[in-house]
Amino acid sequence: MAQKVSEVMTPGPITVDTEVSVQQVAQTMRDQGIGDVIVTDSTGVCGLVTDRDIVIRGLAEGGDPSSMRVGELCSRDLVTVNADDNIDEAVRVMREHAVRRLPVVQDRELVGVVSIGDLAVDQDRRSALADISAAPPND
Repeated sequence: MAQKVSEVMTPGPITVDTEVSVQQVAQTMRDQGIGDVIVTDSTGVCGLVTDRDIVIRGLAEGGDPSSMRVGELCSRDLVTVNADDNIDEAVRVMREHAVRRLPVVQDRELVGVVSIGDLAVDQDRRSALADISAAPPND
């Protein structure tokens, strides 16, 4: 069983600039088989957007995905964990902030993302969430 966040995180997260269109982000998610991307601006990491955010905050509100910018709908109040943190710390932060994904930093640099699914796979490989999380994307 892994002890550190770095042992269960997904390394090398995909990042996009705040000015990228929502349509381009959705295409990136499709092409990469992922459900989230980290959003950056000139100061560095500034947000996170999920496929659900695109639907709920974008499409359901009548947004045009080709003209709407990802910076308009990404979550901006990010909490992070350090790569060297114990996975119990990641669980605590997820619970406290009611989030499913956490950007992972090391020496103030983005190095990965840890999700509730990553933790499920690590903690109980026989759970339904672990099975779903470990399955290939259903394109």
